[in-house]
Amino acid sequence: MRDVSAKIHTLRTATARAVLKASPSSIRAILDGTVPKGDPRPVARIAAMQAVKDTPRLVPYCHTVPIDWVGVEFAMTDTEITADVSVTTVYKTGVEIEAMAGAMVAALNLYDVLKMIDDEMEVVSVVLLDKKGGKSGFQPEPGWKAGVLVVSDRVSGGSMEDRSGATLRDKLTEAGGDVVEFGVVPDEPGLVRSTVERWCQTGLDVVFTSGGTGVGPRDTTPEAVDGLFDRRLPGVEEALRSYSQARMPFAMLSRSCAGVVGRTVVVCVPGSVNAARDAVDALFPYLLHAAGILAGEGH
Repeated sequence: MRDVSAKIHTLRTATARAVLKASPSSIRAILDGTVPKGDPRPVARIAAMQAVKDTPRLVPYCHTVPIDWVGVEFAMTDTEITADVSVTTVYKTGVEIEAMAGAMVAALNLYDVLKMIDDEMEVVSVVLLDKKGGKSGFQPEPGWKAGVLVVSDRVSGGSMEDRSGATLRDKLTEAGGDVVEFGVVPDEPGLVRSTVERWCQTGLDVVFTSGGTGVGPRDTTPEAVDGLFDRRLPGVEEALRSYSQARMPFAMLSRSCAGVVGRTVVVCVPGSVNAARDAVDALFPYLLHAAGILAGEGH
């Protein structure tokens, strides 16, 4: 199975369709209510719902997904019955396989009920009609510009190797960004503030600082940048802390902050590799929606 622990919960939907080819006499029997076993649609609907819930038992690589809703709709022509199965979840991974499994099982149950009066039926297709949600629902253009500022007395003094800043740079690059500014400064509020302010004036879309967000005597990054913010982004702060808290209890001590400086989004995160990794996993690509709006794009 794929590791989805780094993903966030989002609304995800999928719709699939199965098509059963049948004789005109079988279609008429359904409409007239003369099928010996009864109308096949109610049992096919229940079976499809059950198949959606049981998909991980049928497809081993599928994750166990909380199913919030399943809808099953049937349509008939003179020679075909279609079963459309729609699935909704709020989770880390999509439900397209669940929708396809439900559609297939719906077709099989239609076949089972009708087979005694029609031995030439055929399931002719099972296709995914639509899926939405997750990162695929928001794909910004690559090449947006970012800056990474490491705030650390020890790194700037050469007594410790930088790892968190390097992780941020790599993760932002993987997310499609171009890290055009990278620097290291000691835990000096004036220096942190002037560097962030100067970078924001160069037209960067996003600036990340790493370090100085804890409760230590030299942890003053939030205070250094707070006066720069034109507007705070409390939702970003909440999302980041919530994501990290679920993985590391010490995240409750973080004073991570985020806000807008001119047309740049600034996010200050703790100075650890895990915090840097969590920040990008929790916020991207969705954070770039703010950058787009600040650049004049619509909601």
